[in-house]
Amino acid sequence: MATRNTGRRPRGRAGRRSQAQRREPARSPLPYSRRNWTFLGAGVGTILIGYLCLSQPPVDGFMSLTLAPVLLVIGYCVLIPIGLLLGESKKPTDDASDKSVGG
Repeated sequence: MATRNTGRRPRGRAGRRSQAQRREPARSPLPYSRRNWTFLGAGVGTILIGYLCLSQPPVDGFMSLTLAPVLLVIGYCVLIPIGLLLGESKKPTDDASDKSVGG
């Protein structure tokens, strides 16, 4: 009798995952932390407020001519790039305390 190929993986030890691997939470494909998402959200909020101020009449008023462009520049040129480029904060290690001060 010939064995048939069912397309399944072999059930040997090599094909099994350990319990630690199965229970490990899935890692996010994006390298952003909570701090990054906070800056991105603040940037989007600032941009939305800027466009809202831009649409308010009168056209030659303070909100349309001054406040809206400032908010849009802050959102697009400051907050969004900070949110995209900001790396993880490095916590200080105790390497400095391990070195002997004297002698």
